[in-house]
Amino acid sequence: MKECNQCGKCCTKYGGDGLSVSDEEIQLWETFRPDLYEYVQDGGIWTDPATGKQLERCPWLRKTPNQEIYTCDIYMDRPDDCKFYPVTIDQMVEDNCEMLEVQDLTNPKRAQNKLNSIMVDSRPPYELK
Repeated sequence: MKECNQCGKCCTKYGGDGLSVSDEEIQLWETFRPDLYEYVQDGGIWTDPATGKQLERCPWLRKTPNQEIYTCDIYMDRPDDCKFYPVTIDQMVEDNCEMLEVQDLTNPKRAQNKLNSIMVDSRPPYELK
């Protein structure tokens, strides 16, 4: 498995209404990050504060000019859904994640263990059944 190359596929796919956020995260944003809280409406995130309409993509995702590299302006305060992604090899396959290599597809258990080690600071390990 390769290191993340910041291709942005996960953020562009899930960055609109594809994320959930906990009440605790919303409360933290309301208190400490009112700039993020502006984009919360009815327990959902990434709603345009001016129109109340759901944004199609995360307002904090930035594409590096002239490159296919994406960065997150709220990386340290991003939702847990973002912090935990990716969870499974199947999810990575479905999303066409560029971290995957051929050998990951031939040995999913080993690949899942590698992914768990990469994500150790973000989420609990996922065990294949």
